[in-house]
Amino acid sequence: MDKRFPQYDELDLPKVAEEVLGQWEAEDTFGKSLELRKDAPPYVFYEGPPSANGLPGIHHVMARAIKDIFCRYQTQKGKRVDRKAGWDTHGLPVELGVEKELGITKDDIGKTISIADYNARCREAVMRYTDVWNDLTRRIGFWLDLEHPYVTYRTKYIESVWHLLKQLHDQDLLYKGYTIQPYSPAAGTGLSSHELNQPGTYKEVKDTSAVALFRVERDAASEFLFQDAFGEVFIMAWTTTPWTLPSNTALTVGPALDYVRVRTFNPYTHEPQTVVLAKARLNAYFPEKHFVDTGAWDEAAAAYKGDGKHIPWTMDQEFLGHQMEGVRYEQLLKYGTPTGGDAFMVIGGDFVTTEDGTGVVHTAPSFGADDQRVARQHNIGSLTLVDLRGRFTPEVTDFAGEPVKAEYLSAEEQAAEAKKQGRDKYLSVDERIAIKLKQEGRAFKVEKYAHNYPHCWRTDKPVLYYPLDSWFVRVTAKKDRLIELNRTITWKPASTGTGRFGNWLENL
Repeated sequence: MDKRFPQYDELDLPKVAEEVLGQWEAEDTFGKSLELRKDAPPYVFYEGPPSANGLPGIHHVMARAIKDIFCRYQTQKGKRVDRKAGWDTHGLPVELGVEKELGITKDDIGKTISIADYNARCREAVMRYTDVWNDLTRRIGFWLDLEHPYVTYRTKYIESVWHLLKQLHDQDLLYKGYTIQPYSPAAGTGLSSHELNQPGTYKEVKDTSAVALFRVERDAASEFLFQDAFGEVFIMAWTTTPWTLPSNTALTVGPALDYVRVRTFNPYTHEPQTVVLAKARLNAYFPEKHFVDTGAWDEAAAAYKGDGKHIPWTMDQEFLGHQMEGVRYEQLLKYGTPTGGDAFMVIGGDFVTTEDGTGVVHTAPSFGADDQRVARQHNIGSLTLVDLRGRFTPEVTDFAGEPVKAEYLSAEEQAAEAKKQGRDKYLSVDERIAIKLKQEGRAFKVEKYAHNYPHCWRTDKPVLYYPLDSWFVRVTAKKDRLIELNRTITWKPASTGTGRFGNWLENL
């Protein structure tokens, strides 16, 4: 054995720990540390409260050890260090857990179980592991006032939050706004950017993607698209969320991007048609080997057998995106009437790229932040045809009441829906909307597409980007003060304060 590190075989550290804890408790050492300093300057510590509906882990021990160091250091400096314990009884995860235990949903509350009984079960569940937490607190030597904890569901605590909100209101820092936010229909709540960026929230999924065809209306603005057109004229727009197509109110193009007009046949109905898309995306939809020179088009079109094989195409016009702005088109799926502005018009946007899709963005202001922003710039209205449960509203007659994501249904529910559909396997609304578009000659390409999609960390179900009325704090009004105070904090490491957190404040 290395003599620099002697071994003490008789040393029983667990026994020593229990002896020290026993002495602290017998002599009320923590209480005396406060009493001896009752007139000393205070250093008030409120523990960021754990949730007693879950068991503690090693990460809680690590965090509490760091907290305890600060409290003991301030005590050694002669301060009275009140250490307030607390319990975080945040409602939603507890409610979801209780509902799962009882085999109910929110709709059953007040019907199969009374509100009072439901609340009682939630209070019981939220404090389920209090004894385990208290035992851990004692065993790791973490001094806390466990006899008088603050509990976030108690009236006193709730009123303190209302008091703080009133202070914000009195300073005109509280306002109600309408924004597109990540929203979890399964949990019934919006999600913060922090919640959405937790590890594992983005999962790779295979969704039905569709290139929809929007029929152009002929008028002065669109006349250049109709000169020597082959059949009807359509604008191609790609989406990985076909369920948003009923809420489409605009098509967004890149003003400086190059677009082309193509004569071809619909791959599903084999009808002649002229389509518009970005020049950079031609090869994604039109194989070069099937290209026909414009002069030979009539002969090639006449020779096409309408079997979906070797579909000929030719490009006969090229123009910039801004030339299409103001062009109007026919509503794709006529389930409702937009409100709050104009609709069914081509507009320009700075976020349009040609990395994927068609270079034309299907724009549904109700379900996308970029969509809403560009729609407001061009006075385009919205059409919200999905409710807070993630289901289509009655206006969507073909799919009324159905969830827009298949994952919102259990396996049993999907099996029951499949029977209603007369199928062996359940088809999602995305799949059936794609089928409808194919049958009506309003789809150019339908396929499965693998991509990362955000999920709710509470329910593991997909989130939606949804228009929500929410209350916000006008933090930009206090931005300079926030930055000033941040510079007074001794961050460890310093790069956290000047980097990640500092950058966040600078970009408020």
